[in-house]
Amino acid sequence: MKENSTIKERSQELAQLFFKLGIIGFGGPAAHIAMMEEEVVERRQWLTREHFLDLVGATNLIPGPNSTEMAIHLGYSYGGVMGLAVAGFCFITPAVLITGILAWLYVSFGTLPKFSPLLYGIKPAVLAVIAGALWRLGRKAIKSRSLLSIAGLAIGLLLLGLNEVLALLIGGIVGMLWLQLKSPPDRLAELAIASLNITVAGRTIAASTEVTTPALWQLGLVFLKVGAILFGSGYVLIAFLEGELVGQGWLTQQQLLDAIAIGQFTPGPILSTATFIGYIILGVPGAIAATLGIFLPSFLLVAILNPIVPLLRRSPWSAAFLDAVNASAVALMIVVTVRLAGTIFGQPHFGLPFDPIAFAIAIFSAIALFRFRLNAVWLVLGGAAIGFLSSLIIDTLQLN
Repeated sequence: MKENSTIKERSQELAQLFFKLGIIGFGGPAAHIAMMEEEVVERRQWLTREHFLDLVGATNLIPGPNSTEMAIHLGYSYGGVMGLAVAGFCFITPAVLITGILAWLYVSFGTLPKFSPLLYGIKPAVLAVIAGALWRLGRKAIKSRSLLSIAGLAIGLLLLGLNEVLALLIGGIVGMLWLQLKSPPDRLAELAIASLNITVAGRTIAASTEVTTPALWQLGLVFLKVGAILFGSGYVLIAFLEGELVGQGWLTQQQLLDAIAIGQFTPGPILSTATFIGYIILGVPGAIAATLGIFLPSFLLVAILNPIVPLLRRSPWSAAFLDAVNASAVALMIVVTVRLAGTIFGQPHFGLPFDPIAFAIAIFSAIALFRFRLNAVWLVLGGAAIGFLSSLIIDTLQLN
């Protein structure tokens, strides 16, 4: 009876803490994990700092969103299997609910002039946020010339039109063998250069412009697959969705950009973007299927792999594989970021071959992010304000 009472009390504590973190958790995975460390180690002393750092390392050994899996790990460590479910559910729920409401507003009012100027200003600001995440991830992931060559190989494969998952797996396997067997780097470098040359010589990949509607099980399966193989930051999700959804014609690139932009408004894990996209494609059933699909693997993987994580961390082969996968994931983000930039800046305005307002918003957002370390939330709000003001000014000039 006492044990049941302890489990219940700990579950309530976990629910209160992680629901609060889910509401105030702006700023991305690094900010989320910092908040968790302050609450769990400093204030409540549920875990030692050493144990906390072990769990941070564990999140990088399995696919899934880092901050969400960290919440699940902490729940498991403090409250067992029940704590695992409670912490993960409470951390995710606020973002999913807010994103669902924004998805309904977007579908209902997204084409109205009063809403579209906000998105117009948000998109270039979000591009700066993605660039910031790419810079941080790249510095951490590409730690050697060998990993730089692996990233180059992945870029070549992606530009040739290879599926994102296959590109990551090939990068991971080739990198693992290369890093562990100490093979000469020349061959891999030559292969990467050859891939890029072939691409430049004659192959271009065009996103589908015709939107089709998938079956509910197909949509859920795509998000389940992405949730099961997504390594690193939730920002890598953008790259996967561009290939899986835009590439199949289920979503336009414009809708993907809108989903990314609106996703920045919500606290908690960025993977709640799946809720927004699922709603756009198939309404409430699509939102539920996408949300369950993207998050379910994290719960299962933490529950299954938590006991054997120390063994994986000590294995040089698995460490080499993960290093190579992380480098390939950065390459994937580079390719998608360039494509998104082309979509955002590529519309002619004021007689220029590009959009100067969007470009200026992106530049100022990047300066605010890199120089002054401004939180992503303020960048998004600032972009929305500039977009709205620029729309008013343009409308006024046109009337005059």
